[in-house]
Amino acid sequence: MRNQYQQQLGRVLTELVEMAGGVRAALAAATRALLEADSQAAESVIAGDLAIDEARERIEEESFDILARQAPVATDLRMLVASLRMVADLERMGDLAVHVAKVARLRYPTQAVPAVLVPTIQQMARTADEMIAAAAEIVATHDVQAARELEAADDEMDRLRRSMFRTLLSDDWASGVEPAIDLALLGRYYERVGDHAVSMARRIVFLVTGQHPAAV
Repeated sequence: MRNQYQQQLGRVLTELVEMAGGVRAALAAATRALLEADSQAAESVIAGDLAIDEARERIEEESFDILARQAPVATDLRMLVASLRMVADLERMGDLAVHVAKVARLRYPTQAVPAVLVPTIQQMARTADEMIAAAAEIVATHDVQAARELEAADDEMDRLRRSMFRTLLSDDWASGVEPAIDLALLGRYYERVGDHAVSMARRIVFLVTGQHPAAV
C-alpha cells in the first residue's frame, strides 16, 4: 500500500514535468506563428490548448485522490499543495501561448512583429523557454538553489520588456499604433510566462523548506 502511495506521488511530479514540456512546445509554435506568419502553427496552438487543460484536470484529480484516500501530512502534504498551485501556473502559461498565437492569427498574412523588434521577441521567447525548462527541472530535482537562481532569468525578461517599450515610445517608431499595441501585449504575455515559471520555482522552495517565498 505504501509503495502504491509513493508511486502516486511520483506520478504527480512526473505529469507536471510532462505538462511543462507541452507548454514549451505550445509557446515555441506560437512564437513561430508570430514571426513567420504561420497560420497553421497558430491554429495548432489554439486547438492544442485543450490537451493542456486536460493535463491539469488529470493532475488535480490525482492530487485530490491522494488527499482523500491517504490523508498525507508534512512534506507529502506540502508537495500536493504545491503541485496544485504549479499545475495552475502551467495551465496559465498555456493560455498565454494561445494569446501569442491569436495575435499571429489576427495579423495573418502579415507578420505581426516589425523587423526592428524581431530580435527582442526572439530573445524573450528563448528566455521564456529556458525558464519553463528550468522550472520543470527544479520540479524534478527539488533543487532549491536552482529555484532561487531562476530569479536572474526573470530579471532578464524584465529588461527585455523595458527595452521593447523604449523602442515603441521612441521617435523612430514608424510602424503605427496597432503594431505598438500588439507588441505591448506580446511583451506582457512573455513576461507573465516567466513570472509563472518563477512562481513554480518558489513552490519548490516551499516544498523543500516549508517556508513561503515572496509571491509573484
